[in-house]
Amino acid sequence: MKRSKAFGNLILLGTSTIWGLAFVFQRTGMDNVGPITFNAARMAAGAIFLALLSMFFDLKKRKNARTWGDSEAESEENIKKRKKATLIGGLLCGFFLTVSSLAQQMGIVHTTAGKAGFITAMYMLFVPIFNLILFKKKTGKTVWLAVALGIVGMYLLCVKENFTLTTGDALILLCAILFSGHILCCDRFAPHCDPVKLSAIQFTVATVACTILAFIFEKPSIDGIISAAVPILYCGVMSGGVGYTLQIVGQKHTEPATASLIMSLEAVFAAIAGALILHERMLPAEFIGSAIMFVAIILVQLPEKKKQ
Repeated sequence: MKRSKAFGNLILLGTSTIWGLAFVFQRTGMDNVGPITFNAARMAAGAIFLALLSMFFDLKKRKNARTWGDSEAESEENIKKRKKATLIGGLLCGFFLTVSSLAQQMGIVHTTAGKAGFITAMYMLFVPIFNLILFKKKTGKTVWLAVALGIVGMYLLCVKENFTLTTGDALILLCAILFSGHILCCDRFAPHCDPVKLSAIQFTVATVACTILAFIFEKPSIDGIISAAVPILYCGVMSGGVGYTLQIVGQKHTEPATASLIMSLEAVFAAIAGALILHERMLPAEFIGSAIMFVAIILVQLPEKKKQ
């Protein structure tokens, strides 16, 4: 069990690293296309990549079935249950992925990046609260302490100006709430579905929705998308296709509160990537915030004391 949890945490740490690096590509990609168009293009790239990956795994599975015979085959009843869970989970996760990403993009227009990063990371707090209210799942005191430390660390890392709430801040807060729903949705369906297919379905849903909205509110152009091809491919294939699939795999072995805390490390890796690649300067408060975040991650690895 401990080894399984450690594996899940390691997978989620890799996810946060991929997502953190994506901020660099998102920043450069926005020079050529609008935010909704960028979202639609990256979601489409992720959906195509995951569809091809799913086909590859299906072919490999059929080949193994022919090699090892029926003894390795899954029962028809289990296949139906898994397909149903994958479809429902993919649709629900796709909904949360779409609305949370759009709320964030709309909010960033009306607020600063620092406050947006901090408010988005509030899903660390919302996940254990919603998990308790909706599913009656209690979270240990150590995790709550880690969440509190994580929020302090995220504040020091992201907020560099006077903290006042605006309309944009409210939209970013809505994004944090909706992304909490995405994390809990993944936690609910991940153990019972095909993670690659679920991720492919959610990205297909997001692609369709974002494409429709892009044509309504923006003017997408092929030239702009080609100019932003490298950022779109990284954010679509790596951050999207690989990152969100790793999230689903990792959450099979890790509770939602711990998963949300580990994934919030994307802000730390984004700051480091910005300093190394874009030559952005990290302030002393950002270094302290990063250190506090790592302490919080270590805390959630400690086993809870059980009553005799």
